[in-house]
Amino acid sequence: MTDAVVPVPGHARTASTISPGRGLAVFWIVAAVLGGVVSFLLYLEYIGQLTGGTPIVSCDVSPLVTCGPNLLSPGGNLLGFTNSIIGITMFLGPIYAAVASFAAPGGLRPWFWRVYTIGLTAAFALVHFFAWRSVFEYGSLCPWCMIVWLVTIPLFWFTLGWSLRDGVWGEKVRGIGAGLFSWAVLITILDYVLIAGTAQLRLDVLGSLF
Repeated sequence: MTDAVVPVPGHARTASTISPGRGLAVFWIVAAVLGGVVSFLLYLEYIGQLTGGTPIVSCDVSPLVTCGPNLLSPGGNLLGFTNSIIGITMFLGPIYAAVASFAAPGGLRPWFWRVYTIGLTAAFALVHFFAWRSVFEYGSLCPWCMIVWLVTIPLFWFTLGWSLRDGVWGEKVRGIGAGLFSWAVLITILDYVLIAGTAQLRLDVLGSLF
């Protein structure tokens, strides 16, 4: 069983393959490189917290905007090791997906994109889970963690919109995907506002900075 051929400007496609197009693939690489670098800095910060060493760039901004409580908490070591390793590994996914799409300009099988989208969905759920714990349990915000949230959220929304729009999940949801993709910037901003607003109401983050 193959997908029906529906031409989409700028998106190469055959009867059984789908391509994200160069623009989206480049966005995946840029976001993933930023997220991976910050995850590595977070790892160095974690090592510094354990050893008492000085990190390359400190993330201690104020009593509420600091990495220590989050990094050393059980939630900061969800699988028994620092979550920064999860981040470093996770951000290899978008880079691999983008490079694979460049290597196969005719597109890749829908199952590949489904697995990729599911992986980003898990990452999206994790950053919101971590954000909730930071605000409601630890009472502090980790700057490096927030940058990881900052790049993961649009990675999810744009990829979900694209995958629905271009038939990765079948033809019936293409209209929903087109709408979601066209509004992905606004949805991302609203997502940011929700997290930032919740943190401000709960912790008065701005008050701790001034």
